[in-house]
Amino acid sequence: MPHTFDQDTLKTLDQTDEIEIETSRGDGAPVHRTTIWIMVDGDAVFLRSVRGPAGRWYREISATRQGAVHAAGTTVPVVASPATDPDSIARVNRALERKYRGRWSGPTDAMLRPETLPTTLKLDPA
Repeated sequence: MPHTFDQDTLKTLDQTDEIEIETSRGDGAPVHRTTIWIMVDGDAVFLRSVRGPAGRWYREISATRQGAVHAAGTTVPVVASPATDPDSIARVNRALERKYRGRWSGPTDAMLRPETLPTTLKLDPA
């Protein structure tokens, strides 16, 4: 199992404003897709829930750790893990500012609220 995404996938995710995250409550449960933002910093890929811990996709992927991202016609199976250490939070905050601030200031502010920070997740290829 690779520990990082290949360069083409990183470039696609970095250049795609909104992706769909595919999650489920577990084996046999319905699959859901939700449109969200994705942040790339170097070779690391991160997500954060604008709804904080109340977001369904966040609850589901936190419980199962399994999901998939859909971007630019490709599907990439992923494994999620909490990224709530200060360095990861700072990296994601900078990536959010860099990628979204100029176009979507209000939503960017929402992603930087203190209550959303603990929902920061790092994605790795499944």
